[in-house]
Amino acid sequence: PSGREVRSPLYPAALYEFTLPIEGLTPDGSFPGLGSASLQALLGLYVQCRGTWGAFLFTDPTDSAVTGQALGAGDGVTTAFPFARTLGGLTETVGWVTAVSRVTVAGVAQASGWSLTAPNTLAFSTPPATGAVVAADFTYAFLCRFMDDGVDFEHLMQGLWQVKSLRFRSTTP
Repeated sequence: PSGREVRSPLYPAALYEFTLPIEGLTPDGSFPGLGSASLQALLGLYVQCRGTWGAFLFTDPTDSAVTGQALGAGDGVTTAFPFARTLGGLTETVGWVTAVSRVTVAGVAQASGWSLTAPNTLAFSTPPATGAVVAADFTYAFLCRFMDDGVDFEHLMQGLWQVKSLRFRSTTP
């Protein structure tokens, strides 16, 4: 009656929803450029995940790499830093790091002394010095689950299939 709203976040991080129209799949390579077994690959992934039950990694071709991303500052004690990305003014932890090409501490490239701990943590064998900014160049993917327990594979013609709408959502690792 008062018009007051109460809001509470249900998730620790944002969830991203993806919808992909897949206009061409082929089981046998009869259409060059679609891959020789693209139908089997997508169908196999869906069956392996058992619909909405299992998870898979999705690399978004337009949102999957970061260069020079600051991950934190050393305090002389901390050895683990979560990988993050900055979007506008917001910095959020990424879901799954797929590769790290460069790590810097206080602007100096580190060839060794660090490792990637799956899914998304940079671990140092020795803690970075107090105030030293830790940064990295890396690629990442979204850990996802299908949103539907059914997918409509449409047979268009001999050797050509499509999926009008493949829906999936990111999840936390």
